[in-house]
Amino acid sequence: MRGRSLGPRFRWLWSAYAVSAFGTWLGFGAFPMLAILVLDAGPTAVSVLAAVGPAVGALVAVPLGPWVDHRRKRPVMVAMDLVRFGALISVPATYALGVLSFAQLLAVSVVVAAADITFTAASGAFLKGLVPPEDLLVANGRFESTNWTATALGPPLGGAAFVLFGPVTSVVANAVSFLLSALGIRAIGGGEPRPRTATRPRLRELADGWRFLLAHRGLRPLLFNAMVFNGLVMGTEPLLAVLMLNHLGFTPWQYGLAFAVPCLGGLAGSRLTPRLVGRFGRHPVLVTAGAVRACWLLALAFVPAAGAGGLPYVMVVELGLIVSCSVFNPVLATYRLEQLPADRIARTLSAWSVSTKASIATLTAFWGVLAGLSGPRWAIGIAGVLVLATPLLLPRRDRTPAQPSQTVPSTG
Repeated sequence: MRGRSLGPRFRWLWSAYAVSAFGTWLGFGAFPMLAILVLDAGPTAVSVLAAVGPAVGALVAVPLGPWVDHRRKRPVMVAMDLVRFGALISVPATYALGVLSFAQLLAVSVVVAAADITFTAASGAFLKGLVPPEDLLVANGRFESTNWTATALGPPLGGAAFVLFGPVTSVVANAVSFLLSALGIRAIGGGEPRPRTATRPRLRELADGWRFLLAHRGLRPLLFNAMVFNGLVMGTEPLLAVLMLNHLGFTPWQYGLAFAVPCLGGLAGSRLTPRLVGRFGRHPVLVTAGAVRACWLLALAFVPAAGAGGLPYVMVVELGLIVSCSVFNPVLATYRLEQLPADRIARTLSAWSVSTKASIATLTAFWGVLAGLSGPRWAIGIAGVLVLATPLLLPRRDRTPAQPSQTVPSTG
């Protein structure tokens, strides 16, 4: 299964994904580091930056899901790559002019968040039409392994670039990666049929994705699990940056390295996923990995100082979290695509992304306030205790309904 060829068109899509993933992880933590080290922002401001961008971006993306379903997906993907390039390249431009501001970082994060959601929705629909159903797990496993490879290489290089070449170097690289991704997606070639639905989305279609997810016995609990787990884990990320960079004496390159080395475990986990599913079955792997990934966040509340073993401590904790996530994610992504009707994949994936990003934004804002009152270490600890309950939101039994038909009557 690992060596199966999925064709040249998939290879172009995979290459475009690899370039943008590497750029994204090269810029990992760039905005929080700019806010902390260049604009002298505190924990509350950094949490606001991490929360408001995804929240407003999610609101902007709500009508874009149905809009994508009525259009060919590849041009939408190219357009969203170009939007992200334009937004990100404005940051080094204003920094060079000496007018970079917190408000601009906020605005750019909004635009990038909306474009991220729209691109993800379009790419999921495009992938389902590009790859045979029996190869979806292999394809998602390759994307997942690529992501963890990029994560292993990107953050330490981004941290080193921050120190050696200036604080906006990784932002430039991230912007250029989206431009290269757009070129790669254009090179995929081949025909793409025009969607059979009406050319203009109707107002009531905005809620179609949520209606489908909430009515689906398998996807509903997984959506709630993703909202709570991702919200608690990602909501504490800016607090961990403040804790490590400001309180515990970590340098930017150490901060990047702490999250990069454990990603080798993510590469191994995603490579192993098809074999695990083949041996134990999809549902047992999904539930086991989903439960194991909840066990690690609490340990990050006890990170020691950089000079007292803090770096290896963070690496070990992140290794456990990443390996379990790297098994869980491709299984979830494949199951989700299998269950979505072909004529509304984009709006349903968009609804999923909007829900999880809104949850992340809400919990990030709340935990920012909590950190301002109690300190980042206590706030991370409380999130770590709460995330231990997220396995209760996983489906205990495989209640997969019959495969949906290719078209579903519109509710509009």
